[in-house]
Amino acid sequence: MSFRTVNPATGEVVKEYPLQSDEDVFAALSAADKRYHEDWKLRSVAERARIVGRAAQILREKRDEYARYPTLEMGKVTRFSYLEIDLVADILDYYATHGEKFLAPQPVPGEPGATVVAEPIGAILAIEPWNFPYYQLARVAAPQLIAGNVVLMKHAENVPQCALAFARLFEEAGAPDGVYTNIFCSVDQIARLIDDFRVRGVALTGSERAGASVGERAGRNLKKVILELGGSDPALILEGASLDLAIEQCVMGRTFNSGQGCVNIKRVIVVGKERGERMLAALKERFAALKVGDPTDETTALGPLVSERALEGLLRQIEDAKAAGARIIHGGKRVERPGFYLEPTIITDIAEDNPLYQQEAFGPVLSFYIVNSEDEAIRLANGSKYGLGAFVFDTDVEHAKQIASRIEAGMVYINSCFADSPGLPFGGIKNSGFGRELSELGIGEFLNRKLVRVAGAV
Repeated sequence: MSFRTVNPATGEVVKEYPLQSDEDVFAALSAADKRYHEDWKLRSVAERARIVGRAAQILREKRDEYARYPTLEMGKVTRFSYLEIDLVADILDYYATHGEKFLAPQPVPGEPGATVVAEPIGAILAIEPWNFPYYQLARVAAPQLIAGNVVLMKHAENVPQCALAFARLFEEAGAPDGVYTNIFCSVDQIARLIDDFRVRGVALTGSERAGASVGERAGRNLKKVILELGGSDPALILEGASLDLAIEQCVMGRTFNSGQGCVNIKRVIVVGKERGERMLAALKERFAALKVGDPTDETTALGPLVSERALEGLLRQIEDAKAAGARIIHGGKRVERPGFYLEPTIITDIAEDNPLYQQEAFGPVLSFYIVNSEDEAIRLANGSKYGLGAFVFDTDVEHAKQIASRIEAGMVYINSCFADSPGLPFGGIKNSGFGRELSELGIGEFLNRKLVRVAGAV
């Protein structure tokens, strides 16, 4: 196994990076642990924040350079690469600005002399995916570096240049060796890192299988773990919703990043047969008009999938869904051109015993349902084993909030396909994992909330 840059738009292998040896991986851990104990945790929050804030500034200054890597390595349409970079810079700035407030000592109400102080815990091991190759890293790195922890980052094997670029960002910003460390390591090495007492917490974004494995190992070693494991996010189109708005948002919500996002809209559930048929026809027309092609072309709407394996997996899901009685409304085939391209696809007539009913389709494949009532829509939305995000469309916002309260998800967006912000907590329930990233909640996941009580205080 190696870390490789393969251009998804062409299938060309661009560059390979060898795995690090055991000696190198554990030397990196030793350096991180030493830096934590002898330097980083001892610095003031303001000093750590200056370095993280400087990283945000450098990222903005080098937008063009940093935008090239995701487009090259995972096929991200270039304008979406710029959007990701801007969001990541905002995340870095958010924690640099608010870190001192988030970490300030808190008096305990009603308990004279009692204070809870926020302290770091040590080295955090992060295992992150390729689909948002900077954003996924920043969600862990920004809050944890501000908190005084150090981070060892194992990125996905197919985005090594993104991984190196993000590590370079902190180096250029003035972070000393061992504060943020990129490691090119194997699954076996990751397991042994989790076993090592010096690693004090683990964060993973990935598959259920990976989450179960990492969670089990971290649990056996009595270490906290944060898991974000994807979802099959439903969009409920209620009877009072604006169909024009819902159509626009569902197209973007399903096809953004070539459909390769944990909180992309995966399932559309329309209340009312007549409105459902109208929306299905409109979605088919809009999907047919999407330009599929070169991710560096400004007019491209849908770039390639990340790999041949990802493409073949989606094609199998589509064929299995058809074999179980589903109907393909649009797409469903590989695009005949070099690279890993799939036609934007709409599938309907998906029965409960159809495998697609429970699966996450990680690409531009939309499942479409028509139901007769809101209760039926909620039952269908909650019928998934996942519980990451959900979406509700209705002109009556108060009613939409009532529906949101009945949906089993970590996040519910009303009248929008997404609204990511550094100040909004990110995470799910059920098989979508547990724990939160971003916002004040994200910085608190790997802290020691230490009680300090002064005897005899009044």
